[in-house]
Amino acid sequence: MSFDCIIVGAGPAGGSAAYHLAKRGRKVLVLEREALPRYKPCGGGVSPMVQQWFDFDLMPAVSLTVRSIRYTWQMGDPQEVELDSQEPVWMVRRDVFDHYLIQQSQKQGAEVRDQISVTGIAWQGDRWEVQTDVEPLTGRYLIAADGAKGSLAKWLGFKDRKRRMGAALEVEAPATDHNTKSAHFDFGTVQNGYIWNFPKEDGYSIGVGTFIGGEKQNLKEIGSQYAQLFGVDFAAVRAFGHPLCLWDGDQALHTQNALLAGEAACVVDPFTAEGIRPSLLTGMLAAEAIDGAIAGNADALPGYTARVHEAWGADMAWAQKISGIFYRIPGFAYKIGVKRPSATKRMGQILCGELRYRDVAGSAIKKLTKGLIPGMG
Repeated sequence: MSFDCIIVGAGPAGGSAAYHLAKRGRKVLVLEREALPRYKPCGGGVSPMVQQWFDFDLMPAVSLTVRSIRYTWQMGDPQEVELDSQEPVWMVRRDVFDHYLIQQSQKQGAEVRDQISVTGIAWQGDRWEVQTDVEPLTGRYLIAADGAKGSLAKWLGFKDRKRRMGAALEVEAPATDHNTKSAHFDFGTVQNGYIWNFPKEDGYSIGVGTFIGGEKQNLKEIGSQYAQLFGVDFAAVRAFGHPLCLWDGDQALHTQNALLAGEAACVVDPFTAEGIRPSLLTGMLAAEAIDGAIAGNADALPGYTARVHEAWGADMAWAQKISGIFYRIPGFAYKIGVKRPSATKRMGQILCGELRYRDVAGSAIKKLTKGLIPGMG
């Protein structure tokens, strides 16, 4: 049996691509190594603007919405800000959210096979043969949506992708009596990153992330100390560590009848480490490109790379500049970039998708660079 497209990975990128391709009548197969629904360590914050990319309601997969953000500096000096936005930020559990997307793609005719490992790929002249631990499968096109630790990008020849590797450690802690409706961020405790607590309907997602390198830190010890503020014993719940493929410059995301999407395409925000929104976006754009290629558009796959650069990469260049300054001088950055109501209002609008980094970068960089000049901070 041959497919129009085989998608490896059932996360947001894979689910988005499968839905949009299947809806166009293409024969789609999604392969997932884990049993679905599967747990994925992730804060689970999602901009509500992603709804515009789908013609079905995503709210059934949303655990909680938040309308305020609480910032702290080294677990003190709190600053709480109401989000001045049309829509609240969504908080999702990835096992629920990702599987919901996959179920929607199945309703459109996509075939999904879980608990199947891809062991290799080979180009057969006019289609890809995908080797698995069960049987070989063939597809005219291939989407690598297998995340930061996946092998597809390497097998497709993307051996030296531009990416900045980050790391995160996270726990999911049950909390039946919590009443917080705020997303929590702590700066200054972890170098080149932050700590977060994103509430869900039945608990917390507490994590520690470092995004731009730096000295090795004991993320588990830092996270454990922070979790105590919310009555969570880090040692009593399982911690998950995972790498992050942060955006580090535009690059080719297409090759012979194949595309990279989601974290395999290194599109994670280098400032906030937001990954769900760009994964959904690149999945949709990949589906549109492959649909066009099947229809005979020879420029469809190169066009995908160009569209990702335009729609996401151009803004991530500004995010990277802000990140590079912010995490070099976090104390000053917290003072002028978090404690100022106007700055936090704009950051909330960015998190909600109502503003882009390019809209605020000039002013933000100008204010932040004062902290790099002796006597100006």
